[in-house]
Amino acid sequence: MSGTDDNTLDRGDLLVRIGGVVFAVGAVATLITFIPLFAGTEPFPTAAYAVSMLMGVGFAIAGAGLLRSVAQQRRRDRAAQSASAAP
Repeated sequence: MSGTDDNTLDRGDLLVRIGGVVFAVGAVATLITFIPLFAGTEPFPTAAYAVSMLMGVGFAIAGAGLLRSVAQQRRRDRAAQSASAAP
């Protein structure tokens, strides 16, 4: 985890965790929607396939959190560098 205190979460870290959960929900929904195809039964309603789209949404949320964490770490590094360079 980034940050000065190990018990705190940065906003980017929180987005990565939320994105992981949303991705997992979408992955499970995707697996469930394939069951009728292999079992030879009636397919699920369209809403079930829409939940499968959460996989991509979760991936995008986690990517945004990663980029936010990178930007925050760069700002911290620049601030520390300028503080140590100041007389």
